[in-house]
Amino acid sequence: METETWDELNAELIACRRCPRLVTHREAVAATKRRAYRDWTYWGRPVPGFGDPQARLLLVGLAPGAHGSNRTGRMFTGDSSGDTLYGALYRAGLANQPQALALDDGLRLHDVFITAVVRCAPPDNRPSPEELRACQGFLLREMALLTHVRVILALGAIAWQGVLSALRTRGAEVPAFPFAHGAEHVLPAPWPVLMATYHPSRQNTQTGRLTPAMLDAVLLRARAYLDGLAS
Repeated sequence: METETWDELNAELIACRRCPRLVTHREAVAATKRRAYRDWTYWGRPVPGFGDPQARLLLVGLAPGAHGSNRTGRMFTGDSSGDTLYGALYRAGLANQPQALALDDGLRLHDVFITAVVRCAPPDNRPSPEELRACQGFLLREMALLTHVRVILALGAIAWQGVLSALRTRGAEVPAFPFAHGAEHVLPAPWPVLMATYHPSRQNTQTGRLTPAMLDAVLLRARAYLDGLAS
């Protein structure tokens, strides 16, 4: 069977309208805007994955932020979560700059691809189980294209459960591993190592639940797996 291309996948993803609640919310946010971004033309559509198509490290988040990715059209771009995440990726040598502001800001990732379990900004950052299921196919298709992935890092508990579900759908025998920051599980070949961290949200970083040092440590472990220094 002919393998689809990234362009084919992303064209279908960006045009998706299968979840009425999410469509209504993302478009309402894009129309009303936030005062600080009143001069922006919001993206207001599902957000595709971003990064190196040859990546060995796959990062999976929850969903686009209403005034971040839903505004800019790129994962973790334009909000505080992205500031935290890309700052850590830069320190780990996986990004060429520590900030992500807009599609044309020159950001490039090395050996990393970033995606999410839901592609539209959900109300209160809470997608429903039905919305998670409806969006899973896009993650599965990205996984099929990302043939070099050796480590999957889930950002938060919902992403963690989404990753476990996706791997089971692909045929992996994955136990019900509980979510925990710093969790690591080595699956039998050819499946990737599973890792988890708290989501780099403002709520987690401002309360100190997730510090830059904690995120740096997780990425250092991920790099160790990629470099053959961990097992």
